Amino acid sequence: MLIIHSVNPLRVAQVSPLTESVPPKLYGGTERVVSFLTEELVTAGHDVTLFASGDSVTRANLVACVPRALRFESLCVDPFAHHVRMLEEVARRAAEFDVVHFHVGYPHFPVMRRLGAPHVSTMHGRLDIPDLLPLYRTFADEPLVSISDAQRAPMQFAAWQGTVHNGLPSDLLSFRADRGQYLAFLGRMSPEKGVEPAIEIARRTGMLLKMAAKVDKVDEEYFASRIKPLLDDPLIEFLGEIDDSEKDRFLGEAAVVLFPVDWPEPFGLVMIEAMACGTPVVAFARGSVPEIIVDGVSGFIVESVDEAVDAVQRALGLSRRLCRDSFDQRFTARRMADDYLAIYEKLLVAAEESVEITGSFRRCQL
Repeated sequence: MLIIHSVNPLRVAQVSPLTESVPPKLYGGTERVVSFLTEELVTAGHDVTLFASGDSVTRANLVACVPRALRFESLCVDPFAHHVRMLEEVARRAAEFDVVHFHVGYPHFPVMRRLGAPHVSTMHGRLDIPDLLPLYRTFADEPLVSISDAQRAPMQFAAWQGTVHNGLPSDLLSFRADRGQYLAFLGRMSPEKGVEPAIEIARRTGMLLKMAAKVDKVDEEYFASRIKPLLDDPLIEFLGEIDDSEKDRFLGEAAVVLFPVDWPEPFGLVMIEAMACGTPVVAFARGSVPEIIVDGVSGFIVESVDEAVDAVQRALGLSRRLCRDSFDQRFTARRMADDYLAIYEKLLVAAEESVEITGSFRRCQL
């Protein structure tokens, strides 16, 4: 791997969604990763500008595109309107940066294609949605980064610049050598995240399951009709959303973290958060899971609830130190930043070569 923390400082813009602050106060995977990357780049000596909500906390140059995260703005009816305004500001200032790094999906594609400024977009969500295929074929030249190889499967034709697994600061979460006594579920309270399988696994193992989960508006009916009736079981404890300080203890004091997802998970930040605490993960083999979990070291990869019940018992005997070592070797924020810096350098070299070719062509015409 190319390590370029010592290259000449780059002027980098990070463009974050405005739904949550950077970092988010509670739940929020993309904005959390943007924060870790931004701060690591600043530590490495690069000149970073962060386009985000005004309540974000960063050592970078903050451009506040809205006063505070839109999730907490009760009067916000159309979040996309605020993102369009942000993208206009980014386009206006694009020449100030060596590279513009987007984390907002695809709305900027038409503008950046015409500007020609070096830029890249990390895809943080699922890409197997049929509506997306014609869009990404139209913009097949847009430089993209995947957060797992599995995420690319529906769009192998895209201009992928690399896969960069997400990372965390090595000191963010505390390693705990002693195994806890309960199972943990952390994420969104939605069907694809495997809430019901997690409850079934807990019941069949006879272990307490603590669930720290966000209930989005779209999932309120699912929570009320399918999950709430199950909360009378003394083995099931619902905690609601938790912040970072609570997460450290929640994951670190667990015996095993359950990740029984039922969708093509693009990454799954909770898996590496658990690993950082030394807590093994039992996860369904969906999406990125086989890339993240080292089977028999940082947890077990399974195909069904039956296999998960057995895997929980085996996971209780795994070395928490080796689980943490797996995190240190593969999922630190510094490794993530180095991977992105290598991509930035590749984009800049390509841009310089393009200018040279264009200049030579024009001289030939003259």
